[in-house]
Amino acid sequence: MMLVAAFTVAVTSLSQVPAGNQRQQLVVTIVVDQLRTDYVELLRSRFGKEGFNRLIDRGTYIENLHFDIPQPDIANTTAMLFTGAFPGVNGIAGEKIYRLATHQPDFTLSDPAKIGNFTNETFSPAAIQVSTLADELRSATQYGLVYSIATDAQQAIIMAGHAANSAFWISDIDGKWATSTYYKDVPRAITDCNYKQPLATRMDTMVWTPSLKPEQYCDIPSHKQYTRFRHTFAKNDRDRFTRFKHSPLANEEVTHMALEYLSSLRLGKRGTTDMLCIGLTAAPYDFSGDGENRIELQDTYLKLDSQIARLLSAIDSAVGLQNAVVVLSSTGYFCDNSLYDERLGIPSGEFFPTRAISLLNMYLMAIYGNGDWVNGYYNGSFYLNRDLIKSKSINLSEVRAKSSEFLRQMSGVSAAYNFEEILNNPSSAEAHRLHRCMVPSVAGDVTIEVAPGWRIVENERSKKDKQERIVRYNAISTPAFIMARGVVPRKIAEPVEATILAPSVSRILRVRSPNAAREMPLSLY
Repeated sequence: MMLVAAFTVAVTSLSQVPAGNQRQQLVVTIVVDQLRTDYVELLRSRFGKEGFNRLIDRGTYIENLHFDIPQPDIANTTAMLFTGAFPGVNGIAGEKIYRLATHQPDFTLSDPAKIGNFTNETFSPAAIQVSTLADELRSATQYGLVYSIATDAQQAIIMAGHAANSAFWISDIDGKWATSTYYKDVPRAITDCNYKQPLATRMDTMVWTPSLKPEQYCDIPSHKQYTRFRHTFAKNDRDRFTRFKHSPLANEEVTHMALEYLSSLRLGKRGTTDMLCIGLTAAPYDFSGDGENRIELQDTYLKLDSQIARLLSAIDSAVGLQNAVVVLSSTGYFCDNSLYDERLGIPSGEFFPTRAISLLNMYLMAIYGNGDWVNGYYNGSFYLNRDLIKSKSINLSEVRAKSSEFLRQMSGVSAAYNFEEILNNPSSAEAHRLHRCMVPSVAGDVTIEVAPGWRIVENERSKKDKQERIVRYNAISTPAFIMARGVVPRKIAEPVEATILAPSVSRILRVRSPNAAREMPLSLY
């Protein structure tokens, strides 16, 4: 069902488009991971005039960009924004997929056919099965430049698409700006930074401390201690690059490189439309000693606002904001892994995937005989041993059906759907949402839902690798902003489908929508 179908928008007549045939010189797309509308509103009085407040005052402000997929993450939501299509169509089911051959999850964009540049990571956009906003702009302009930079590798590549000049990200291994040999262009600003001012040589001097006094932060409960936090990234910390990339200081690094791109590459000054895609973060800092880390989260927004102000000012100086299209969007979800105090008595439990695998395997052995019938588990999906099932001449659909029936009876499992139930005419609303995200070539055989409030505990036997995730369906509003010549400044309170953003920006740029985008664009003029 369309959520107000973005007000059941029809194609606006050409008479409503601002006069003049001048094409915009520069489009800048900024995707902020886990950006929340309530925090933007909460902190507006603390923000300056040139960041979020400028976007709100001068552009269209969408309060609730709605993604409506079961397990959103930075990869599948960014793909929705840039393709205008759901994961089942664009091919990006999530950050990782389960590889049956190795019995291990792997990055969705992993591509052994390519090699890394400034990294040993191997990525390419080959898994993106449709065109993207960047692809369509590049196709329409032919000589337009398209660059992408982010802290996250897959986000950088998804924003860049298939046809961009380059996509760069900050490596988890050594902090260098890295890319794939799929992309041929390596800007001078990147090589200068990697060789002359590498992050590894500067990071141990960086410190994240509060921007305000503790009592100046908004809506902090009285029972919370007003203590100043101090996060560092020491050389002897093997996870320091990961910690850094999840801090607001990483936004400063990305913004600095974006400004270098604008000046050194002369983006928007070459007689055609250029594009710069930027990935920033507003995610909660999981390495905080405070499970709720409310002050850190607010401080992340304050520092993010200052970086957005820097970007907008640089765009204004380079080409004039009236000659640019600026789009800023959230990724539409929020990871809240804080646990409830047991004294509150809120229902909860623990779900152990490894134990579920063992029980399911024993059940299938009782029916079909000895063997390792379950290949593995990843992210809510169980993968059966399809080679064994085939060798025994057993119907795969039958084994899937029996497996889902068994898993439904486990403690903590609120629902279980087999492959066929999701693929073929899903009957329930949740099965339909799973259908939207199903990429059959990499989909699991049975997908479960664990009850809200329960913890999913993986690698429980290893203190080092143990992972716990609390199941929480965070019903939060996430924003998007569009600022361009002729776009009417206003606030849209009704939910707007995330798949409408790409066609709407395409219309502003007067280029074709991505080839899998079905929605009509918003009427922004």
